[in-house]
Amino acid sequence: MNRNNIIVKDVEISYKKINEEDYICLTDIAKFKDPNHSGHIINNWLRNHSTIEYLGLWESMYNNSFKPTEFGRFKIDAGLNSFTLSPQEWVEKQMQ
Repeated sequence: MNRNNIIVKDVEISYKKINEEDYICLTDIAKFKDPNHSGHIINNWLRNHSTIEYLGLWESMYNNSFKPTEFGRFKIDAGLNSFTLSPQEWVEKQMQ
């Protein structure tokens, strides 16, 4: 696994190459918006209905372990004020 960096709009973004696939660091991108609260930026992004739809499409295309029933619960609740989702929760629910 190789860790590399690219510069986007004067911001250093790290990425990893795993099995010939590149994975960018979402935290580095969020730090561009608010360096002191990048976790809040990511959590708020994950609350967005469009984000959940995008993640569901991505997972259905590339994740053989995708769980549409579990995803359906996220999709229904996404965008509600009471909806919260962390990256860890997403991975746990979609990879178990």
